[in-house]
Amino acid sequence: MKNKENIGYALVTGATGGLGKAFVYALAKKGYDLILTGRSIEKLLNLEAALLQEYNVQIHAIAADLSNENSRLALMEEIRAKQLQIGMLVNAAGADVQKALVAYTQEKIAFQCRVNFEAAVALCRFAIENKAEQLEIINVSSVSGIYPMPYFAIYSATKGALTSFSASLREEMKGQNVSVTAILPGAMPTRDDIKEQIKGQGLWGKLAAKSPDWVAEYSIKAVRKNKRKAIPGFWNKVMRVSTAWLPTAWRLKFIARRWSKISKDAF
Repeated sequence: MKNKENIGYALVTGATGGLGKAFVYALAKKGYDLILTGRSIEKLLNLEAALLQEYNVQIHAIAADLSNENSRLALMEEIRAKQLQIGMLVNAAGADVQKALVAYTQEKIAFQCRVNFEAAVALCRFAIENKAEQLEIINVSSVSGIYPMPYFAIYSATKGALTSFSASLREEMKGQNVSVTAILPGAMPTRDDIKEQIKGQGLWGKLAAKSPDWVAEYSIKAVRKNKRKAIPGFWNKVMRVSTAWLPTAWRLKFIARRWSKISKDAF
């Protein structure tokens, strides 16, 4: 690792969630000082206390609601006021609301789009403006964004947009010491409802699922190589290749039949 004075802070969104927390611990282990953000200051402070018992790092815990523009701006202003330079940005926050569009409220549509895409884009711009010598950006997208997904349409669309945005930003940032990688994980056993979905997929679910810790380490290695995008796990790559040749109409029917049976609003 480079001189700690030059690498800057790692800013992790969704820091108290399953994948966000895995990134936090992976980066603390590598010696990064941390900026942790999430909606609950209580959870952030508990995470900070646990980290400080194990790692000699500096931590700034700043609560923010990424779906709210004013809250995002307050987060950015506090980081600026503290003159913290960013060497790593991990956009791990996400809202995986899953249901038919007609079951959404207008407020929930805005919430999911803002958290999954708008906030990530805004924080990328902020991180570039306030970067250390080098900046590495990890945007956590999803394999669900590869194809349109009926009954998971907003999540799929926002994650597809984030993958596309990341590739474009990576090209814009060439020669400016900024690496940008979109990570497209499959299912991760982070919550009980997701564990049940993985279990319901039988052998395929068991083979394709990867732990948050594994995905975090994989993602950090991928951005170090400045990969445009990366799909964690052999079986998730197999799924991508093996379904690419199918007509879109077939994929849509299969996805609609399966996902119409599941509805969740975890946020």
